[in-house]
Amino acid sequence: MTQKPTKNPWIWVPTLYLTESMPYVVIITVSVIMYKNLGISNADIGLYTSFLYLPWVIKPIWSPILELFGNKKQWFLSMQLILSLVFLGVGMTTGVDQFFTITLAFFWMGAFASATNDIASDGLYLIALKPDQQSFFVGMRSTFYRVGMITGQGLIVVIAGNLEQKLSNPAQAWSWTMIGVGALMLTLTGVNYLSTPKVIEARVAKEDQPSFGKVFSTFFTKKNIGLSLGFVLLYRLGESQLVKMASPFFLDSREAGGLGLSTTEVGFIYGTLGVIALLAGGILGGILISRDGLGKWMIPMAFAINAPNIGYIFLSWLQPEHVVFATTVVFIEQLGYGFGFAAFMVFLIFLAEGIFKTAHYALATGFMAMGMMLPGMLSGYMQQWLGYPGFFVWVVIATIPGFVMAYVVKYPREFGKKNS
Repeated sequence: MTQKPTKNPWIWVPTLYLTESMPYVVIITVSVIMYKNLGISNADIGLYTSFLYLPWVIKPIWSPILELFGNKKQWFLSMQLILSLVFLGVGMTTGVDQFFTITLAFFWMGAFASATNDIASDGLYLIALKPDQQSFFVGMRSTFYRVGMITGQGLIVVIAGNLEQKLSNPAQAWSWTMIGVGALMLTLTGVNYLSTPKVIEARVAKEDQPSFGKVFSTFFTKKNIGLSLGFVLLYRLGESQLVKMASPFFLDSREAGGLGLSTTEVGFIYGTLGVIALLAGGILGGILISRDGLGKWMIPMAFAINAPNIGYIFLSWLQPEHVVFATTVVFIEQLGYGFGFAAFMVFLIFLAEGIFKTAHYALATGFMAMGMMLPGMLSGYMQQWLGYPGFFVWVVIATIPGFVMAYVVKYPREFGKKNS
């Protein structure tokens, strides 16, 4: 039987998910900016950094290892320590010969460690909290995951840019930046060591311990698994394409169909008001599901995550000059995204129910990653083919399968309700 912890989730859930998201965005997104500033060609950047995403897609393959051996806290603390050393290694080698090959090797190690950290962190969340607590804190969890991404895409890049201007040496600037990221990661690892609960996990008797095959097969033989996976893949079909092209739309010139905003303006829109809206929507969504259950809020939340995309159609048609119009659309879209994403996360928790929660949640999030990756890969081609107005109309059309799946997918209506 799993022993439930006494430590306050308000303390450890935010830091755990901040530490889960920040390494991901540094490895996947910030590495691209770093290599561009250090003179690597776009072809090499596109080819090699794209492969860094692979561990998150295939992480379900080794998730049973975490289910069968060790405990979740030991796993994620070990991975976070490795990530600290990875970023320190990147920082110490950016100025050497063959730095591209060496730092890319470090990032590869970091990618596998970060994907494993995701599995273990999610596993602790699932076994340390009761179902009603999982629903209540899902908004907080997803919010701080996004805060970690904004920290990486915003604060870390700004620091590197300022250092480049002061030092007039991009290699040295990125060296100090990555060493700083390693130090920050080490600090967060220490915080998680002190704040996260110790949980005695339920174990299957050794003679009854399942094989890897059984761990996987029990996921794919769940009741209504086809509908469930259809929901996971299609719920964010529109959003998965919008998220790739929104910033280029804001930054592109008005002649090219964009709004011609500056990088600073886009950073302000997403990094301040967008974050506030995301926080409010995510927290509110978690609270309402924990109060009423998933069934009452699934359709309203599907509407919230998809309907605000219509605002981008009007922006692309009218191309308003004042930044307040773009800010309003982003604020509403991020508020709806935070609110609607709460239903998605609670459903993933439901899908992972059973003895192999950690491995099954990893499988579910693997399909989630696929649902974002595959449409996102095509979004640029669709935008070039249709132009921005046509593209955003297409994005809205692409939300229809998400509405359909939200209506037909099967789950207990009371799931996630406090004391249900």
